[in-house]
Amino acid sequence: MVFNNLSEQPGAGSNAPSKNAPNTAEPIVKKSCPKEAINMRTFHDSIPLKLLRARESTMAFFRPILQEIGLTEQQWRVIRALNEYEELESKQLAEICCILSPSLTGILNRLETSGFIKRRKSTEDQRRMLISLTDGTKKMFEEVSPRLEQRYASITDQMTPEKVALLHELLDDIIKMEP
Repeated sequence: MVFNNLSEQPGAGSNAPSKNAPNTAEPIVKKSCPKEAINMRTFHDSIPLKLLRARESTMAFFRPILQEIGLTEQQWRVIRALNEYEELESKQLAEICCILSPSLTGILNRLETSGFIKRRKSTEDQRRMLISLTDGTKKMFEEVSPRLEQRYASITDQMTPEKVALLHELLDDIIKMEP
C-alpha cells in the first residue's frame, strides 16, 4: 500500500501535512509482511501513539489561548500546578507537571524573569527553595481560566459527559499500571 503523504494514512493526526501542502516527501510505502512473521499490532494501533495523537488533538483546543497570553504549554502547566498547590519545591513541580528537572529549571528561570513566579527559601530549611505565583499571575489565571474551561466544555460536548468520565477512569487505570 502506498501513501503519498501522512494525511492519507489511516488514523493520521494533526501532525500530518495539510492536504493542500505540496507533496515534497517520498511516498510512504507500507511493507507487506506475512502476518505469521511479525506478531505485533499495526503501527496505528499502538497505544502510546494513540495517546500522543489524543494529546495533540485535545491541546489544539487550548493552544490558541496559551499563545494569546504568551505562554508555552509547559509554562501553563507549571502555573496551573502552582495555582492549585500554592507553593512547591522544584522537585515536586517536576513530578506533578511531568517535566524533567533539567527542562523545568529553564522554564522556571523564564517564568521568574517574566514576573510570573517568585522563589523564597523555606523558613524550616534554608536549603529548600519554594516556588509560588506572583499576585499578577494569580489575577491572570483567574481571567484566563473561564476561557479554558469553555474549551473543556467543548470537548465534553463533542464526546458526551459519560465518555469523558470513562476516559478519565481509563487514563487513571493506565497511569496506575506497572510494567
